[in-house]
Amino acid sequence: MKKQKSPVGKLEHKKEVDILFDTYSESHQNPSNELIHWVCVPLIVFSLLGMIWAIPFPHLAFLGKYNGFVNWASFVIAFSGYYYYRLSPVLSYLMILLIFAAAAVIVQLEKWELAGGPALWLVCAVIFVLSWIGQFIGHKIEGKKPSFLQDVKFLLIGPIWLLHFICLKVGLKY
Repeated sequence: MKKQKSPVGKLEHKKEVDILFDTYSESHQNPSNELIHWVCVPLIVFSLLGMIWAIPFPHLAFLGKYNGFVNWASFVIAFSGYYYYRLSPVLSYLMILLIFAAAAVIVQLEKWELAGGPALWLVCAVIFVLSWIGQFIGHKIEGKKPSFLQDVKFLLIGPIWLLHFICLKVGLKY
């Protein structure tokens, strides 16, 4: 926690996650840009997870019947979950729930691919590219560069920044 002076001159302790949200918010003030982020950030998370999920993973015999449940996306989920947990346990739990929902959709896309549909990686790549185009349009409207150009960790902050608004709306302390 860092100490910062409040508007009335008293020292207050701010959590690291709130400091990151404040910094992230600086380039997300325009309502159009914010709306674009509400659509594109979840789609980027979903599509990135799907593209990583689609990378072939070696068969590990020691996993037995659970072999198909571990893939490269598992490591990304573990890393990001740990990072989010260090910032805010509540936000990390909410992200894990959303990741489980995304994983369920990804599994359905895999089934569609096996039934003759498009490749999972291709569907996710198209979503990923279109979502990033949306993000850059949002920042063009905003007139400010994306936060991750300042620090790459803001790529991880965007999703929980959105979640923190939901927490505030429903009165859940994060």
